[in-house]
Amino acid sequence: MTETLRGKTLFITGGSRGIGLAIAKRAATDGANVAIAAKTAEPHPKLPGTIFTAAEEIEAAGGKALPIVCDIRHDDQVELAVERTVAKFRGIDICVNNASAISLTPAEATEMKRFDLMHQINTRGTFLVSKACIPHLRKADNPHILMLSPPLDMKEEWFAPHTAYSIAKYGMSLCVLGLAGELRSAGIAVNALWPRTTIGTAAIGNLLGGDKVLKASRTPEILADAAHMIFTKPARDFTGNFLIDDTFLAENSVTDFAKYRVDPSQHLAPDFFVPDDSPAPKSLAPLTD
Repeated sequence: MTETLRGKTLFITGGSRGIGLAIAKRAATDGANVAIAAKTAEPHPKLPGTIFTAAEEIEAAGGKALPIVCDIRHDDQVELAVERTVAKFRGIDICVNNASAISLTPAEATEMKRFDLMHQINTRGTFLVSKACIPHLRKADNPHILMLSPPLDMKEEWFAPHTAYSIAKYGMSLCVLGLAGELRSAGIAVNALWPRTTIGTAAIGNLLGGDKVLKASRTPEILADAAHMIFTKPARDFTGNFLIDDTFLAENSVTDFAKYRVDPSQHLAPDFFVPDDSPAPKSLAPLTD
């Protein structure tokens, strides 16, 4: 197990803000190189951050950044983004599939263009980006692919409220299941990481209930720390895992979870897709303490 990502190159989709940016900045503190592949070149009226502000934050944290305007629905844009990353940093060590589209609507309220968007970004985009990175990961010393996607817990309760989104999101996890087996002999690790609680990003605040849900969340840094720990594991031995952030951190000797709370006075809001047989670490139970 290595302890640092110094000199490693990460290719992160959707990393202009939120969880993707937190993962990028955590790697940057080690001195990593980070390519940010996302669509946001101009500021969004409701969501802060662009690929260029993200690059500034990554470099301020100690890393080297390459902002790339890239829509992962398009093969040519993904291929060019990967080529640019390799040209600048001479390879790719870690691929992070963070980009995702969400619409929590029942079937009758789901427009097919929204259905298509979620599948093009979540499932197809994850597969495409991974596919494009694999030839370069084969040449890396400790290569990892990480999906920000849930454990494959095939329960009706996770699909019934928003079938279209759930299928698209679980498609990312099916990529983990397949690629982990396909790439095991090549020594490329493929894992999934998912939060137990809602994560305090601007997107969550806008989508799931505003300030109330935001305050009941953990910060993106819990996923950034968990991702960093995954990337420093030996790729040949640590693959095919579907990890819940706090359980994984607790299993690796992390005991201070209070620092990840947006507002320590609020009960934590559980995320969806967390299996019933994945209880919070004993030090955290009950979750709402």
